[in-house]
Amino acid sequence: MDTTLSITNNSKFQVSEFILMGLSGIHEWQHWLSLPLALLYLLALGANLLILITIHHEPILHQPMYQFLSILAAVDIGLATTIMPKILAIFWFDAKAISLSACFVQICAMNSFMTMESDIFLCIAVDRYVAICYPLQYPSIVTKAFVIKATLFMVLRNGLLTIPVPVLAAQRHYCSRNEIQHCLCSNVGVTSLACDGITINRFYNLTFAWVIGGSDMGLVFVSYALILRSVLRLNSIEATSKALSTCSSHLILILFFYTAIIVVSLTNLAGGRAPLIPPLLNVLHSVIPPALNPTVYTLRNQELKVSFQRVLGLGEKVSRK
Repeated sequence: MDTTLSITNNSKFQVSEFILMGLSGIHEWQHWLSLPLALLYLLALGANLLILITIHHEPILHQPMYQFLSILAAVDIGLATTIMPKILAIFWFDAKAISLSACFVQICAMNSFMTMESDIFLCIAVDRYVAICYPLQYPSIVTKAFVIKATLFMVLRNGLLTIPVPVLAAQRHYCSRNEIQHCLCSNVGVTSLACDGITINRFYNLTFAWVIGGSDMGLVFVSYALILRSVLRLNSIEATSKALSTCSSHLILILFFYTAIIVVSLTNLAGGRAPLIPPLLNVLHSVIPPALNPTVYTLRNQELKVSFQRVLGLGEKVSRK
């Protein structure tokens, strides 16, 4: 008898825990995959913590754009930490078991952080739109109060729309199968094990994706289309170059983020044909953006570079030389 099944029929769940099977087809060398994943996780933690410390420490960075960037750094730390410790435990120690409650919490956390990241990219796009298209009105529109209100709105909206995802998953009846062909608790992977119908889950997931992801992505690209139109109307080549340089780092990250989401969604739909690809892309999409975001911002933003040097004590050395 399977020891993971409950011995009583009074419990709502007959299955007492899920088993995360890891990445099917590559079990023999997933230990090697864990090394670059661990390095990416450490990079994500270190770089984003450095951004948080630097923005807090440097008065010149106490601006709305950098405040949104600090929120993005905190979200990236949360997203990576939600999944990477468990994945590394599976790869290194074969710790595949996860309780039902922990699994549903992970679903909630992953969805919350992913939607928060999408919302922050929208806020950054709006910030750049106002700064470039309405520079004179920028100080009166994008204020500290604006940042606080936008952050509260993101938290409330994501809370109200994200919580039903794990709640609906927890309402399903898991009576026999408990092996998730993944190394994290994806909503699709968990609900596919349910013994009863999951039509309402699929309907809500589709609605959730369109309401949050679709609307955010649409507004982001509309904002940058308006920015591009405004920039191309500038008579000064230098002003055009400066405006495009300001937006380039944001646009690189936004394009990568939404492209990855679209690719993951399409591969999930075709998961039966390539069972390894969706789980692997899900893992990479949860750890690469947190590691990539601060790197791109550092390379493209001179103010951050100089501030990093001061915080790390390198500024004095450079000036002495």
